[in-house]
Amino acid sequence: MRLFVILIFFLFSVTQLSAQIDNRNVPLELEPVEDNFKAPEGIELPPISKPSLSNYDPSLKPNTTLDINDDKDKVDFTQGDGLMDYTSNIVPKAFKKDKEAKDEYGRDQFLGDVTTSGGFVQVKYRDHEFVDGDKIRVFVNGDVVQSEISLGGSFGGFTLTLEPGKNVIDFQALNQGSSGPNTAELHVYNDKGQLISAAEWNLLTGHKATVVVIKE
Repeated sequence: MRLFVILIFFLFSVTQLSAQIDNRNVPLELEPVEDNFKAPEGIELPPISKPSLSNYDPSLKPNTTLDINDDKDKVDFTQGDGLMDYTSNIVPKAFKKDKEAKDEYGRDQFLGDVTTSGGFVQVKYRDHEFVDGDKIRVFVNGDVVQSEISLGGSFGGFTLTLEPGKNVIDFQALNQGSSGPNTAELHVYNDKGQLISAAEWNLLTGHKATVVVIKE
């Protein structure tokens, strides 16, 4: 009898559980909710007028009453400025003739000596007067290093590797060009590019100008 009651209770429990599982698919009915949302309202901006060339501020009107005198405070370029003398009769060297070939140029000229500890110097020369075809020959310690050079208006030259002691550089005038003596400007620079000698010569044909570079 007791076993029968337990069996009946078990069957009843299973029936209730099955009923609960089947009820999970019961549709859920919800009452509709009234929509109270309103359309968004923006901020109303005042209209902006379009730019126009005809709209201008009268206070910005240009001043047409200025007194402009073209002759006032005019610069006279024919007068001196107190710093430099104005001269209108200067002729560029390229259009002048050389100075007169005087007898005093008919001798050799010594242009001085300089000392350097560098291994070489740069020798530069040019015709600093009227460029008229002056030509020179260059010697170093009695040996010809440039047999014939035409001097122009810009610097030309060569790099000289120095020997210990004296390095004697001779410049011999091969001619006198079309006017005056053989004229030239000489620059010597050390291995750092520093100017260590600057000189000029005026020579008649056959004579020499000499500079000595001493390497310590």
